[in-house]
Amino acid sequence: MTTPHQKELLPGTRRALLHRIAVAQSEGRAPSLVAAVVRGGKTVWAGARTSVEGHAPDEHVQYRIGSITKTFTAVLVLRLRDEGALDLADPLEKHLPGTGVGDVTVAELLSHSGGLAAETPGPWWERTPGSLRPGLADVLGERPLLHPAGRRFHYSNPGYALLGALVEKLRGASWEEVLRRDVLVPLGLRRTTVRAEAPHAGGWAVHPWADVMLPEPLEDLGVMAPAGQLWSTAADLARFAAFLAEGDEQVLSTESLREMRTSAAPVEAADVTSGYAYCLGMEIRHQHGRSLVGHTGSLPGFLACLTIDVADDVSAVVLANCTSGPAPFTVAADLVRIVAEAEPRIPAPWRPLREADPAVLELVGQWYWGTSAFVLRLRADGLVSLEPLSGNGRRSRFRPAEDGTWVGLEGYYAGELLKPVRRSDGSLSHLDLGSFVFTRQPYDEKAPVPGGVDPEGWRGIG
Repeated sequence: MTTPHQKELLPGTRRALLHRIAVAQSEGRAPSLVAAVVRGGKTVWAGARTSVEGHAPDEHVQYRIGSITKTFTAVLVLRLRDEGALDLADPLEKHLPGTGVGDVTVAELLSHSGGLAAETPGPWWERTPGSLRPGLADVLGERPLLHPAGRRFHYSNPGYALLGALVEKLRGASWEEVLRRDVLVPLGLRRTTVRAEAPHAGGWAVHPWADVMLPEPLEDLGVMAPAGQLWSTAADLARFAAFLAEGDEQVLSTESLREMRTSAAPVEAADVTSGYAYCLGMEIRHQHGRSLVGHTGSLPGFLACLTIDVADDVSAVVLANCTSGPAPFTVAADLVRIVAEAEPRIPAPWRPLREADPAVLELVGQWYWGTSAFVLRLRADGLVSLEPLSGNGRRSRFRPAEDGTWVGLEGYYAGELLKPVRRSDGSLSHLDLGSFVFTRQPYDEKAPVPGGVDPEGWRGIG
């Protein structure tokens, strides 16, 4: 199946995308599979395959998206943080007392590092009515904590039920109502709903050893809804992907979304090897040499993936209506790769800054930390970047602070202060970066290098 969106990509790219989802649907034995690709903030391709003759779904047919719901819930929590209603370091007890796990922080719940159990006690929550678990105590059980908080990444569905309850407590409205008002309506996600709305796909289990199917139950998850309840479409998730990459000030700022896309949970050896890390309601995975951020989802009868390559400005959505079969992340990552390699991103034209502060211009250029050479550059976005000239070493971007210092944004220098230090006559002496002294010459004897500089200066061997 093709759509009008496809005219925005080259014919060869469109055929490669269609071929990839056709192979996924066929080899994965999915009753149906629908996908979309986003670039430049809009859908540039959508396609689908189905086992029903002449009845392929389009990007407006609803599928259940499972744990991609967690990313929506995380956006609601970050909104509360940005409004000052909570701090991510707050213990849950401060805002939602009486859960029995109140020492776990909001950030630990968002990043699955609070030590909570992965699943609820009792029968399989994804395949039974939410009425069996009417309250938080029913999803936490008698042994809700399996690990010390903050020590390890341990995926927890009940943790996101707690975050949904936190949203309800602070907003004074149901999670569903807050989600619709604060995210779905502003972003125009009209086909993303808590309960299925026609047209929607049915959920199926495909027999592992025979080409036959069994319908899966479609249960309302109750208080577990913030962990995996939502239904959505490829078109809606494409718009959501564009938001997660670029931000929308009426919902959540670009800076907060960048924070959501940053690893926030302790990483174990197996995760390092596989290139996996969990952020605040989003996952980082590495595939084909690319860093991809988003989330996967599954519920009985459905598989889903939304993934974003921020650097290449390509996102992909994959939805299927089967319990197991195609690997949605692998398919989505391949769709991203196909577009990024076949039609590389064309950078925006270089343009000079409209104006530059002379005091900032004085900082740019070559600096030395001991004998290691670095360069400080002023960027078009108003940030400065410190990079090693050799290609090896620590690097970071820095944002300006009101007092004339600069705050590190990533890596070793994240949160560290870069301070221009001036002499009594106002001339620039050196840079102080977290106590490291950067000078214009290697071990400049005119600068206050810790430990001093040998007065005899540089010399040869003999």
